[in-house]
Amino acid sequence: MMPLTFADIGSVVSIKKIGGRDETRRFLNNLGFVEGSRIAIIAKSAGNLIINVKESRIAVGKEMANKIIID
Repeated sequence: MMPLTFADIGSVVSIKKIGGRDETRRFLNNLGFVEGSRIAIIAKSAGNLIINVKESRIAVGKEMANKIIID
């Protein structure tokens, strides 16, 4: 298991855990980042990511991406 920031571009990964405070987890959950769901890494720039979640592209900052643990 590792933070989302370590995933390679083009890879499809499974979310294992979402860390951080309750409000952070709730925010990510509302965007579609749910434990057990599969997401695809579209692009990276300076640690920031563009991710395909439930057929939507979402930009996530490095700090937020570090709270998403993948397998």
